[in-house]
Amino acid sequence: MKDKLLIFFKGMAMGAADVVPGVSGGTIALISGIYQELLDSIGSVNLETFKLLFSGKFKDFWKQINGVFLLPLFLGIGVSIVLLASKITYLLSNYPILVWAFFFGLIIASVLFIAKQIKQWNALNIIGLVVGAIVAYTITVLVPAQIPDGLIYIFFAGCIAICAMILPGISGSFILLLMGAYATVIGAISGTIDGLKAVDMNLIVENGKKLAVFAVGCLVGLLSFSRLLSWMFEKAHNLILAVLTGFMIGSLNKVYPWKITTQFRMNSHGEEVPFLQNNVLPHLYTDGEPQIALAIVMAILGFLVVFGLEKLGNNNKEELK
Repeated sequence: MKDKLLIFFKGMAMGAADVVPGVSGGTIALISGIYQELLDSIGSVNLETFKLLFSGKFKDFWKQINGVFLLPLFLGIGVSIVLLASKITYLLSNYPILVWAFFFGLIIASVLFIAKQIKQWNALNIIGLVVGAIVAYTITVLVPAQIPDGLIYIFFAGCIAICAMILPGISGSFILLLMGAYATVIGAISGTIDGLKAVDMNLIVENGKKLAVFAVGCLVGLLSFSRLLSWMFEKAHNLILAVLTGFMIGSLNKVYPWKITTQFRMNSHGEEVPFLQNNVLPHLYTDGEPQIALAIVMAILGFLVVFGLEKLGNNNKEELK
């Protein structure tokens, strides 16, 4: 039960990260010591696995998919997304500098943590790190799109975003934002919750349909991409870690705390929220108090959280031994 609760809380941390455009749930999985098991467990799901399920061999099916790991993990992710979707949006709207500073510190520590796992640095790994950083940085400076929320588009958005969500350093939420589907998905989550509270079937069906299509897209993307990623880790472990380290370095541009908003957009609740932003030095920040001291404290806190998660991951590994 202790192990299951620990996995559940790691899932909650992943879910919280996945809600924020700029932070990856894959980063949380990697620094908390469950990334490889996550890939292996997802990769174990195939046609043979479903044959076990449909033939009534539930015990064999559960063992095949590593259900004792996946169930608490995805429950944690789901609970976190439902509970925090609106709250994190609120925090980003009202305390943006402190929230981004926290994630900035978290990612800095994550870079150090993952880089030290690379057992050999050579020219190819260094190139991989540089390429990863350039790709991630380029993604962060792309201009988000605003595209209609058709079901087919939502399906493909789910396929693509879930791949980013399990890649450390690449934010699935930000990919959704770039594709113009972030507000649609977050709005569907909030709308479904509002419909359940009000027992409004029209609201539940309207938003639940979008979530179901998005979930199917995520499932298809997850099952496809996890196998590729597992294969890549097996064949070129150090190179992939170097590329992922580069991804996280490049993503720091997105989570830099001091930003000046140049353009706003309307979210799913009709509220005006930042759309396009430029990074500036703290003393040039003009959208309010720069809160430099508090930002430093939050960055240090984020930095320390990584080492707490690393310690939990290491302790879990020692117990399994």
